[in-house]
Amino acid sequence: MRTHAQAVVIGGGVIGCSILYHLTKAGWTDVVLLERNELTSGSTWHAAANIHGLHDNNNITRIQNYTMDLYNALEAETGQSCGVFQPGSLYLAQTEAREHQLRLQAAKAKYYGLPFREVSRAEAEALHPMVNYDGIRCIMFEENGGNVDPSGVTNAYAVGARNAGAEIVRFCPVTGTEQQPDGSWIVRTEKGDIHTQWVVNAAGLWGREVAALAGLRLPLQPTEHQYFVTETIAEIAGMDRRLPSVADRDGEYYLRQEGKGLLIGAYEKALKYWAEDGTPLDFAHDLFPDDLERIEENMMRAIDRVPAVGEAGIKRVINGPMIWSPDSNVLFGPVPELRNYFCCNGIIPGFSQSGGMGLLAADWITTGETRYDMFAWDMARFGSWADEAFTKAKVGDQYANRFKIHFPNEERSAGRPMRQRPAYEAQAELGAVFGLNYGWEHPLYYGYPKGAADKTEGFTRQGWWAQVGKECHMLRDKAGIIDISNFAKYRVTGAGAESWLNSIFANNMPRSVGRSCLTPLIGVRGGIAGDFTVTRMAENEFWIIGSGMAERYHLRFFNAVALPEGTTFESLTEGMCGFNVAGPRSREMLQRMTNASLATPDFPFMRSQWIDISGVRCLALRVSFTGDLGWELHCDIADQARLFEALIAAGSEVGAGPVGSRALMSLRVEKGYGSWSREYSPEYWPQEVGLERLCKMDKDFLNKEAVAETMAKPAREHLVLLALDAGETDASNADATGGEPIFKDGRGIGRVTSGAYGYTVGQSLALGFVKGVSAGDEVDVMVLGRPHKAVVLAEPPFDPNGERLRA
Repeated sequence: MRTHAQAVVIGGGVIGCSILYHLTKAGWTDVVLLERNELTSGSTWHAAANIHGLHDNNNITRIQNYTMDLYNALEAETGQSCGVFQPGSLYLAQTEAREHQLRLQAAKAKYYGLPFREVSRAEAEALHPMVNYDGIRCIMFEENGGNVDPSGVTNAYAVGARNAGAEIVRFCPVTGTEQQPDGSWIVRTEKGDIHTQWVVNAAGLWGREVAALAGLRLPLQPTEHQYFVTETIAEIAGMDRRLPSVADRDGEYYLRQEGKGLLIGAYEKALKYWAEDGTPLDFAHDLFPDDLERIEENMMRAIDRVPAVGEAGIKRVINGPMIWSPDSNVLFGPVPELRNYFCCNGIIPGFSQSGGMGLLAADWITTGETRYDMFAWDMARFGSWADEAFTKAKVGDQYANRFKIHFPNEERSAGRPMRQRPAYEAQAELGAVFGLNYGWEHPLYYGYPKGAADKTEGFTRQGWWAQVGKECHMLRDKAGIIDISNFAKYRVTGAGAESWLNSIFANNMPRSVGRSCLTPLIGVRGGIAGDFTVTRMAENEFWIIGSGMAERYHLRFFNAVALPEGTTFESLTEGMCGFNVAGPRSREMLQRMTNASLATPDFPFMRSQWIDISGVRCLALRVSFTGDLGWELHCDIADQARLFEALIAAGSEVGAGPVGSRALMSLRVEKGYGSWSREYSPEYWPQEVGLERLCKMDKDFLNKEAVAETMAKPAREHLVLLALDAGETDASNADATGGEPIFKDGRGIGRVTSGAYGYTVGQSLALGFVKGVSAGDEVDVMVLGRPHKAVVLAEPPFDPNGERLRA
């Protein structure tokens, strides 16, 4: 066994072997994989191994299709069979919401050139004559859907990696991982130690245990999961072709051909957790006792849809473990608080995603960043607040509702309420309905009975739509009070503060006290990794405000540049809260609460001051994400409830009141403002989102060379604001929400990143990236998967010249 390696991958399941293989493809051949037992031990060997390409997240769709395409190429390269069967998959919609989802996925498939299309009942019956299609509203067919052989795929990755020079050591448990002062690691095993630059935790069921060796706690929880295979069915035995699989997700089961019978699996409501206190170290190719009663309801629905299931005997039952994250997406990426420790844990659709995970892991490890924006997978989306109780509750909800549609804007209640700030009770008394943002409960909208939960259950406008409109009109006509405590807040102090910030951010830092600036943070590939407001509070003190849900993500960038001696960087997010007071009467309202002059000559736009608001000391910034006249007020968390009470009281005198984050979404889209993780992403270049003027190329900053390279190229596409025609069918009942393709003359030209109804401008609006069109051009936006006419706007419909913002 080698004693030195560029990377050590821990775990010999399909994901670990894929990462090893892709590292070699990226040129890292001095790599080692350590497996505690045999390859495929744990959860890989017994997986149903279905493969499908479509996902609600566009980038996950891209990597799932990469994975499906890879398997045949992998067979050809290695000579190792992957057991690929691709007879196609039939997707059935029993409900209107499912039909909307499938039609939207069909539109995305057309945009990406993927083989996914609607078929008639007659065509579906010809494809799979054993299915009863009664009650089905819509049928889609994915031509390359199917399944693979778990052991075959895993061993194909292993063969490919070995052929390129990688080493695989079986029956070699890892007993320790110790970080060295230079950032490298010692991986300890019973067969000897390996000194490596990177540790990759792909330990599957043992991901928690391996993480603990490095002092980490990962939010993961295993469950049992069952499927069964029938005896031979004569009708299948008599066929000269393989039947397509059936995705009847409204029926909450999956079904496909296995041999000459059928395989049926289910995610039951009465789930069973496993190994809550840790995965047994002697577990390997083990299964649990059969417990088909748990999935009886799901089985009966499968029998109703495919009667042959009920007539066939059961050949075998597989009841094995799988390990979940709180949102059922993988925990992926380098640990922000450690150097060179990579996680890839909690994978559910492993055989649909294995190739993409390996590809993107190799990207990140060898180049510093993935080619696609994968924040939906980034382990940094969870913090220490995602404790055992929260994880267990969320995993239970994810398992029991595995096939439930994840609607745009939907907030699920499992594991909540979570972290609450001091104003929570007062907001609840005012009828706030809360959402979850990086573990914090925050108001989505108001006007509901205390304790009401969000009831978003469709792609169309939901019950809260009208209430959000009232909040928008109140703010635009008078004023509104928005809780912005979710923003991440940092303070940098010391003689080296200015030089350090200038070496991180692309824009020049403010040179005079009280001034603020907007600045991009540039990613490794020259894209937009973040957008921040930086304010100079004193000669050697700066405050930074950015995306709250990205705080742990951005820590990787802040850690990339060493702090000068005597300079400190600290997060204030936990200890500070804030409100944005905005609207044409916001100055009048706030002036009653402070002795500081808020007149524009004394407090211009993009300036800041420490002021007292009704006796509460606040950092006041003259900015507003609403695009209206307004101030951000940041105070100590201990003062939040008192400040909120005072703002509500003062607001009532001018007709103002509380406004939730759903309204903020509408207001910022009316202004055409981008938002991090939607319009601002490492995938997008500064000149594509209108931030190129904020990249000061006459100074050195993080990843300057990369952005210089991208900015030397013409923009591939541009961020634009679209107004949809509300007179068309369905448009009056639905708005774009993000991810919808944009077509012109039947040709895919872009996709929506944010969408909302602009209540105060009377238009359904969408932000998105397009190519080959200009202001005034008409395009089709695929709302609900159907074309809706839209026009590219030359300027935002609200205050295009910024007159109210600077009033």
